[in-house]
Amino acid sequence: MESLFDYDDIEEFDRLDGFGAGSDGGFPDGDGPEDGYMPSYISFPASAWRAEQVRDMEHPLLDRGVPLMRMAADAAAHVARTMLERQDDAPAITDTHILLLAGAGDNGGDGLFAAAELAKLGASVACAAVGRSLHKEGLAALRDAGGAVFALDPEARIPDVDPPADEDDADDLLTHLISMYEASDLVLDAMTGIGATGALRGTAARIAEEIAADRAGARTPGTPLGEQASQYPLVLAIDVPSGVGVDDGTLPGVCIPADVTVTFGALKPCALLPPASNMFGQIVLVDFGFDASHTPVAVEAASAHGASDHVRLPHIGDDKYARGVVGLITGSDAYPGAAVLSTFAAARSGVGMVRYVGPDRTQRMVLDRLPEAVLGEGRCQAWVVGSGVPDGDHAQEGDPQREAIRQLLEPYAVAEAHWPSPETLMTIGLDDLPDSVEDWLALLAPTFDDGQETLPPVVVDAGALDLLPDRVPPQVVITPHAGELARLLRVRGEAVDADDVRRDPLTWALAAWRITGATVLLKGAITVVVGSDGPDKPRVMVSGNAPAWLATAGSGDVLAGSIGALLAQNAADGKPVTLMATDIAAAGAYIHGLAGQLASSSAQCARPVPIMYDEDPDTLADLMAPASSQTHGAMPFGVTGKPVVASDVAAQLPHAFALIGSLGARATGDGQ
Repeated sequence: MESLFDYDDIEEFDRLDGFGAGSDGGFPDGDGPEDGYMPSYISFPASAWRAEQVRDMEHPLLDRGVPLMRMAADAAAHVARTMLERQDDAPAITDTHILLLAGAGDNGGDGLFAAAELAKLGASVACAAVGRSLHKEGLAALRDAGGAVFALDPEARIPDVDPPADEDDADDLLTHLISMYEASDLVLDAMTGIGATGALRGTAARIAEEIAADRAGARTPGTPLGEQASQYPLVLAIDVPSGVGVDDGTLPGVCIPADVTVTFGALKPCALLPPASNMFGQIVLVDFGFDASHTPVAVEAASAHGASDHVRLPHIGDDKYARGVVGLITGSDAYPGAAVLSTFAAARSGVGMVRYVGPDRTQRMVLDRLPEAVLGEGRCQAWVVGSGVPDGDHAQEGDPQREAIRQLLEPYAVAEAHWPSPETLMTIGLDDLPDSVEDWLALLAPTFDDGQETLPPVVVDAGALDLLPDRVPPQVVITPHAGELARLLRVRGEAVDADDVRRDPLTWALAAWRITGATVLLKGAITVVVGSDGPDKPRVMVSGNAPAWLATAGSGDVLAGSIGALLAQNAADGKPVTLMATDIAAAGAYIHGLAGQLASSSAQCARPVPIMYDEDPDTLADLMAPASSQTHGAMPFGVTGKPVVASDVAAQLPHAFALIGSLGARATGDGQ
């Protein structure tokens, strides 16, 4: 069966996943990292660091005199030209009108230097100073290049720039600015950078409100990023869109949505976390050659290569038990389809056997669709419970599915986790140190009073969430959507509703992790996964490769079954699932999204892979080209794709697992 891409060329799949994108960082000789330092094109497009961490990674380069601001400005100007040139009705650069919105800090300086480069090429550039000052050297560069500058704040003190005489004058200038915005071909948003916190205020907020209102209809709903915008002006955000919560991914107030964001050195959490990530548009990452080897990643995006680490390929000599057995207590007389979808998805996700426990009606339906299923309880390496099972508010008293789930989950109730102490680890001799990552994780994993760390992993979905014990070990993966997470937290004393969760998914997913101990997979267009990475240390991942077509009834049942299968095959392989649950759950979300792409023939996704900047014009143009030009005509339904139902997605899971598994086989040389 043919789907989205044939992927005869596995290198093309790598490129679409963000690996190998870019060449050598794109900087002139002498401007890049020290000789011998090889920047990682694998980790940087999929990892984000907090603002303070980014500044710490900048300091060694600045101390060596590396001209980071000039490098940022050159890259931003190059990206701006590429944005303009890829439009069908692209004006010549000498006929281009560019408006720069510049704040007082270094972000405004980046914008000023970039605008100066564009002015040197003949563009007509005007800079609106939204604060009380401008970066001194950047201002001089723009003036030398012929750019115009005006101030919007009556308190501004900018050399040779007359501020508004009073508030009425400022209002008139703001009206004039909006007229300039409407007549521009390109807007450079450099009002606030990574040092800003909270909502935009004052003039910046008023500008953002006007532009955001205008841009509300600028992009057709569902259009994949990189496709041509439906109207001018285009917006290029400098480092981050003004108004986003840099470290937490929130939108504390109004924000200017960008067509493209050119970000410097490393991604910040807001580039990966919703809802702020929705403001970035296409992301171009400019590699400064940061040494991140000693800086913990704040947020990591799931990727095909990362997912391949958790897909177990069958070995010669395997029996069905060696490949993993997953048991499911899903579906009900009211929602029998969930039983079919979850078991079908699990069976098509690489395990050797599926066991099913449920009412007679759902058993018959499961066997009709999946005659390979084994009915009844038995030894399993992982369980999936709750999909299609009524919650406590809607179930009849003594519901057999809920009672079976309650009995299964009761042994998972734990008190506090016992983590190995640094003193204990220091006593390990060099000859006894683990040889593999898995062995290290097993050594560092927590234990519990009654040995619950040895229990098989379990996915707790939908109607089983209210049966979750107060506190559980990390191999318990809960998969709520926003409303379900809010209900789970309210029962535990938190004042939160579904809208609160949508506004700040990271904070509430972290809260659920801290309160329950479970690995939390918060479903959404961008799924947020939070789990344990050490004592009181969270690991945060996101997955956003799914098309919007995946928002369809039963999709979550497919996801739960597939994650259960992944957990089972890793547990059957003897891997320490306790500290791998976050990565495995994120891998499951990624593979689910890929199956959705294959089923719908869609290039749409909520979190496109960042592009690594390259100074070569042709290379950068190719990297920034719209999805419709990168899929080699393999999308007969257009870039947005076609509608699907959940069973279509489940049917594509073998293809998705094959693609992901092929990456792992190639990396290990496993020819089996």
